[in-house]
Amino acid sequence: MPMDERTRADVERAEAAIVEHYPRLVRLAYLVLPPSMGRHRKVLTAHGLVQRALPRPGLRRPAGALPAQRGADAGSGYDLVRRRTLELALAYENRQGLAVLLPPVPFVWGLRLFPRAGGADELALDQALSAVPAPVRAALGLWHLEGLDAEVARAVLERAGVADPDAAQRAAGQLDRQTGARAGALLNSGEFDPCTVQARPTDLLRRRQRVRAVAVMAVVLAAGAVALALPGGAKGDRAATAAQQAQDPGRLLRTPNEQWAKTSRVDFTAWPPRGREAGNKELLARALRVWAAPPADARITTTPGTSTRPPAEPPRLLYAGLIDNVMVVVFHDGERLVRYAEPEGATPTLHFARVDNADLTSGAGLVIGRGNGWMRYLIAPWVSDVATRDLLAPDTPPHGLHLAPDGVTDRIATPPEMGGTCGHWPVAEFRSSPRIDDDRSFLVTDLGELAPVHLTYLPPPSAGGAGSGEATGPAALHSWARTACTLRSLRGTGVRSVNSWAYAQQTLPENAGTATWVCNRADTWRGPGRAMVQFQPPAGGPGDPGRITGRAVDTAVCSRFGRHVLSDVHWQAKSGKWYLLAAGSSQVGGIDVTGGVRATAEAPTLAVPAPKEAPAQVAGRLRDGGSLHALRP
Repeated sequence: MPMDERTRADVERAEAAIVEHYPRLVRLAYLVLPPSMGRHRKVLTAHGLVQRALPRPGLRRPAGALPAQRGADAGSGYDLVRRRTLELALAYENRQGLAVLLPPVPFVWGLRLFPRAGGADELALDQALSAVPAPVRAALGLWHLEGLDAEVARAVLERAGVADPDAAQRAAGQLDRQTGARAGALLNSGEFDPCTVQARPTDLLRRRQRVRAVAVMAVVLAAGAVALALPGGAKGDRAATAAQQAQDPGRLLRTPNEQWAKTSRVDFTAWPPRGREAGNKELLARALRVWAAPPADARITTTPGTSTRPPAEPPRLLYAGLIDNVMVVVFHDGERLVRYAEPEGATPTLHFARVDNADLTSGAGLVIGRGNGWMRYLIAPWVSDVATRDLLAPDTPPHGLHLAPDGVTDRIATPPEMGGTCGHWPVAEFRSSPRIDDDRSFLVTDLGELAPVHLTYLPPPSAGGAGSGEATGPAALHSWARTACTLRSLRGTGVRSVNSWAYAQQTLPENAGTATWVCNRADTWRGPGRAMVQFQPPAGGPGDPGRITGRAVDTAVCSRFGRHVLSDVHWQAKSGKWYLLAAGSSQVGGIDVTGGVRATAEAPTLAVPAPKEAPAQVAGRLRDGGSLHALRP
């Protein structure tokens, strides 16, 4: 047999490496797989990819051998299966390759498997990992899970098919620094261990309605056999009992009233139950039954990326009471808000919203009631004051809002929807209690979902801005006044927060004043975000809108993991002359224009005469030697 082919002995060494280092390989695969898959699917897929990493006799061995830094525990067989595992996991990032065509094993029906939940640090790292591409997660895993140095990790990434391993390692280093060099310890915790899992049932009642009883029995038995083969699977036989207990109103979790002032986890888990009907077990039982098995005519709404599965264990009760002649119950199960509404004489409704990784601001309120042109908030116990203001009137002071003893606000006007005029944009201004915070204020707005959207602001470099801050100061309010109406395009997309970043200011030709370039970034609860760049010349009024010059979706642009941005626009001076303007963020050291216009600038801004319709390709040169292209509308 030629020496460049895998022999039977090579395959046997690879198999031995998989068996010996199986948990290590599965953890690496789990880290690299896209967070958008969900934890259950990631667990099963990670196991399947590692088991499929075993080569077949006859596969050509790669040129050269990769050095391993774990001594005797990682030989050439391990190098091979690690590379194969990375190749298969990376293929899932863009839904390409053979990895997405074949279902991985094991296959589990009727159970959902989750790694054990970690603390606030693990949750923060998981959210940060969801905002970076797979090669960056792979680089981080090779450093902290495999113990490789940068040079060896780069070689592994390159042979696994990563197009730009250097860029992946730079981004991984930036993420590592942002975690305070704790990423290694966190990645080795139970939060990221797909070999130690908890088992929970899927939608049991709906399955019974759709599948014959005998078939369901067979599937459950098969799922139980597979689950028991995995660590932690012994809990699967108690899953059905747990599901029944989750529908018992007497087992609902109830946080003590003052717990929010005594915990470092300030989110929905710190909310006490409120509302006059919080002790009405009949109402709570009805709400839990409808959640577990919604009637055929029930109205169910969800934010994108939110599951409607029944409760796997007793949820937390947040509210139960009468809101505008509608009986309302709100639960929180650790990952979701579930709002049950029972109109008199009408079919009940359920609204599901994903709120994992909520914090002091994003967990400060929820929409408890809604009508034609109005809504009400139920606010967190740590919010000491609520006011309303109009984003399109930045110089108008906020108006105080009455708050009921149970935390429900008076009615607030809802922002305009797409297709209509945009003459006002009401927002709520919350002030946190000095018992847990520095008595700060922050803005939230309603985009038609259960969880409001947190608005933040980052000033231009000339103002010395160093990080996202609250959008309550004069500069932030005037900036938001010119971009508020663009929020309408985000309605119903599961947005968690929107940051307005004034990334550049530019002196306009012909003494026309100073323009501001603003990048608005919307981050969703499920991870992916979108960015929009606006050119804002001097305005005649505080609410004059800017001009959209660039957009990007499913991107890290304008986030802490994508700090470089560049855009351009054709602009007409009062003289009637047209110019091509471009501006980049602070790390853009030069701009080059090709095509119908040719120009260059050794600065982060550029202004050159150019016909209105002249095509131009604008690119930026970064100070660290990299490059980027301008965002297009």
